Amino acid sequence: MDLRRLRRPRWIAAAASVVVLAAAGTWTAAASDDPPPVHRADQMMSIDGVRIDTSYFTTDGVEKRPAVLLGHGFGGSKNDVRQQAEDLARDGYAVLTWSARGFGRSTGKVGLNDPKGEVADVSRLIDWLAKQPQVRLDKPGDPRVGVAGASYGGAISLLAAGHDHRVDAIAPSITYWDLSDALFPNGVFKKLWAGIFVNSAGGCDKFEPRICAMYQRVAQSGTPDAQAEKMLEERSPSAVAKDIKVPTLLVQGQTDSLFPLNQADQAAKAIRANGAPVDVDWIAGGHDGGDLETGRVQARVTYWFDRYLKDDKAADPGPAFRVTRTLGTDTGDGETRLTGVTADTYPGLESDDHKIALTGREQDFANPAGASPPAVSALPGLGGGGLSQLSSLGVGVSLDFPGQYAAFESAPVEDDLRITGSPTVTVHVKSTTDDAVLFAKLYDVGAKGQQTLPSQLVEPIRVEGAKAGKDVTITLPAIDHDLDDGHRLRLVLASTDLGYASPATPATYTVSLKGDLSVPTPLGEKNTQAPLPAWVWWLPLAGAVLALILVVTGHRRTTAPAAPEPQLSEVPLQITDLSKRYAKSADRYAVRDLSFRVERGQVLGLLGPNGAGKTTTLRMLMGLIRPDGGEVRVFGHAIAPGAPVLSRVGAFVEGAGFLPHLSGRENLELYWQATGRPPEDAHMDEALEIAGLGDALSRAVRTYSQGMRQRLAIAQAMLGLPDLLILDEPTNGLDPPQIREMREVMIRYAAAGRTVIVSSHLLSEVEQSCTHLVVMDHGKLVQAGPVAEIVGSGDTLLIGTATEVEEPVVEKIAALPGVASAIPTDDGLLVRLAADGSAARLVAELVRLEIPVESVGPHRRLEDAFLTLIGDSA
Repeated sequence: MDLRRLRRPRWIAAAASVVVLAAAGTWTAAASDDPPPVHRADQMMSIDGVRIDTSYFTTDGVEKRPAVLLGHGFGGSKNDVRQQAEDLARDGYAVLTWSARGFGRSTGKVGLNDPKGEVADVSRLIDWLAKQPQVRLDKPGDPRVGVAGASYGGAISLLAAGHDHRVDAIAPSITYWDLSDALFPNGVFKKLWAGIFVNSAGGCDKFEPRICAMYQRVAQSGTPDAQAEKMLEERSPSAVAKDIKVPTLLVQGQTDSLFPLNQADQAAKAIRANGAPVDVDWIAGGHDGGDLETGRVQARVTYWFDRYLKDDKAADPGPAFRVTRTLGTDTGDGETRLTGVTADTYPGLESDDHKIALTGREQDFANPAGASPPAVSALPGLGGGGLSQLSSLGVGVSLDFPGQYAAFESAPVEDDLRITGSPTVTVHVKSTTDDAVLFAKLYDVGAKGQQTLPSQLVEPIRVEGAKAGKDVTITLPAIDHDLDDGHRLRLVLASTDLGYASPATPATYTVSLKGDLSVPTPLGEKNTQAPLPAWVWWLPLAGAVLALILVVTGHRRTTAPAAPEPQLSEVPLQITDLSKRYAKSADRYAVRDLSFRVERGQVLGLLGPNGAGKTTTLRMLMGLIRPDGGEVRVFGHAIAPGAPVLSRVGAFVEGAGFLPHLSGRENLELYWQATGRPPEDAHMDEALEIAGLGDALSRAVRTYSQGMRQRLAIAQAMLGLPDLLILDEPTNGLDPPQIREMREVMIRYAAAGRTVIVSSHLLSEVEQSCTHLVVMDHGKLVQAGPVAEIVGSGDTLLIGTATEVEEPVVEKIAALPGVASAIPTDDGLLVRLAADGSAARLVAELVRLEIPVESVGPHRRLEDAFLTLIGDSA
């Protein structure tokens, strides 16, 4: 027997308690110019004496469809999720939104998702959905339904799944698993966030009296008591952990000092233990600001529900784990650039530990009277988003007061280190008082001593019985952070923090190390990341250094690694069974069994989602890294570091460094001189003509726009007119006119019989500039061939007509043999062929029906074809 059934009334009785008070059955068209139109019905429902304001979104049609409940964030209302509701309705769902108790136009007191209040309301809303004619039922009274929402709405989706067995799938975002742990981490009161929480609801009187009294009691004492912890635990999803058994997509924010990543980690472990599918997605933003990736996240939620509510086996719910990474800013508009890294399994917060030794003597520091002045990490609600974004870009803004902290530091790391998860360390703590409260944070310290606090996160620790001394293992906040070569880690233990309540009694703390720092590195391989093209203005000698490398490697070019193959002497590139394993892995591959061939005159686009292996392939092609299997041959010669045939290869990878005070021409001349090759071999004028730099060559590079610097870098790659030109993201950061000019540069270069390989994320540009494509995913070849062949391999045709096709004629076309469907468009018809259909037969039938056909072509764009091939990996 399902015990959850005994905790709620039967659905028929529950439905009787829902009374529609206003706008019953009144349908209003939501503003939308795109078909199908979305209809919204606003209703005020009375549930056990509380009025709940709701909106119901559907589209026309008689087909039964799954339902989705969308919850809103704390302090908001149903209006906050209206756009998402309309989008889901267009995607074939019946969507119900509502304002929770105490918010918007709904009455009642805020109960922090009380099982007897807000959670019970959701069950009544599900009862109502079960009676709607558009909603698909699994059985009487049991609609096929999913629940989604962010923050407060995310928690209600988890709680609804635990309390009501009729919920079939959920997608909670930036929310909590254990509210007591979130507001009282390690027994320390998160006072600043708690105050914002209360104020955003409209004040303490807006809450249930018990909650208001609890907040006032804890705010005055600065210490959570057992009664407060118990109250919040009872309102947390963790209280019904064993009953959440539905497919769950957990989206959590990296810049979130309110509900940090460990909340989603706890949820993932508990729900997966019940046997349910669970995916985890770490987004760039959070309650402290940053990019919430709204479009991508909502699209993934839709795919999740397509898979688990519509039972669409073709819908890809996405990777088991995805983390968004900040690549920096484009110099044009200052916008941060994001990329995503995925894994086939969720690694948790403490996997693939890497030990780092810290140094530092035993240290004494003070907890000042009144805990003032406090150290600063995040400023929730007061600009914390800006702070978090700055920290992701390597700018330090945290503040620790001398005499109020201890610090322990590592040696500079020799290789880049990607930390993904929660670092841990054990320390010994003594205090002149019985209890001590410490705030642990892990800084990234640059070569010049500048320090940044990743995501502005700090971990509070309450140490009871500290007067006698105690070993304490500290689990630091979970982060995804790249520690650059030459940087150090600094562990700081402070006595105060602005966001938390600290003991007001003066005390002296004594702290010493008891072991190494352990940092998790499950996604640490560099090959899992998308490259970051960057203009390295602070490294003006980069071009000269690269040239020096060419000179040094030139002296090593004694013999080719293997005999050339004469039959390939005119083939610019042939890759055969190429494989490269990740570092320290015997069975994980960045590239595996990759084979393709490139001919003269082709502009080949290398496509794939982040982590597909594109950059690793290019590096092996250029001889920068050695493959673990297979081979790369350029004009018949096997590639290895220093191979002579590399002189026929030019490359633009990750930008170029120029001396800003020199002109463009002077920079190129300096670079070529450093190679040691004769000036006449540079073919300077030809390269510059193709690049189209014009009079700008005589100006100092510091006056160049980004588009001009980009073209100068490509001109540098074209010096010597290499037969094979490799361009990695050549259009990054360019505006549309500059992108068009870059497209013409590539086409002009290949027009003379040379070959260009370009890796780019701009699919529309690849479609216009490339002749051929190689599509990769997870290190393997997905498809290769001419662009027209890959784009045109769909089953949907766009038929251009001279005049509008009338509806009766459209119906005749839809009924033709070999036609699955026909839809009128502004310019003609969109016809989807059945499995036995063909374009030729369709055109013949259209002519027979006297349709004025002007054009016939594939409807798919490259983007459509790419997404079909790659799915959610993209």
